[in-house]
Amino acid sequence: MAADQMELQFIWGNATIEAKMIIVVLIIFSIFAWSVMAAKGLQMRRAKRMNTFFDTEFRNQKHVFAIYDRRIQVDGCPNFAVYQAGCQELEGRLKSTVREGRKGAVSLKSMEHVKRAMERAVAQESLKLESGLILLAIAVSGAPFLGLLGTVWGVMSTFTDIAKAGHADLTTMAPGVSAALITTVAGLLVAIPSMFGYNWLVHTLRVLTVELDNFAQELVSRMEIEYLREDELEHA
Repeated sequence: MAADQMELQFIWGNATIEAKMIIVVLIIFSIFAWSVMAAKGLQMRRAKRMNTFFDTEFRNQKHVFAIYDRRIQVDGCPNFAVYQAGCQELEGRLKSTVREGRKGAVSLKSMEHVKRAMERAVAQESLKLESGLILLAIAVSGAPFLGLLGTVWGVMSTFTDIAKAGHADLTTMAPGVSAALITTVAGLLVAIPSMFGYNWLVHTLRVLTVELDNFAQELVSRMEIEYLREDELEHA
């Protein structure tokens, strides 16, 4: 461990100011990348768990509005957000006036408005889950190039110093080249974990989006069975 620390100190001491600046930028990239991976991982894990609980509760209800009428709020549950948006739109279509309350059935055109309301909710929830992933994409694509820039710059500076000195040997070249290569290593250390985290998060996001779409379709089917006019239900 002591030898490794001495090696890193030696390389850092021989690095150019440009290489040190790039390493500092990469460290900042790394902090942001790990923060995003942790936050989005917890968010998606919570969303998946809440969706499972809500789906179980929803399927145990006899009527579509059973949960909605209880006026509860479920934070961090995408399926609930879609359910609430659909019920709000359907309730608005069912009510002709405040006094009359909910009608017994709605037209097919009204049901199309309900579907579009749920589609908007699905899109909004997907955007919430996707927010922040651009930082990981930047880290994955940008970190290696920043590291390569530092390496090329450091090698260029090393050869410039050798040219000024008028002679080249291993003792003169090695410190500068090793210091230049450290930026590439730093870039890869940022990009590789970010790549794995980004791919896992994108996969999880796709699964959650598909589950949202499936839930919206199931909800629409139940709403049509309970509230779509019988003559239009036969032609739907």
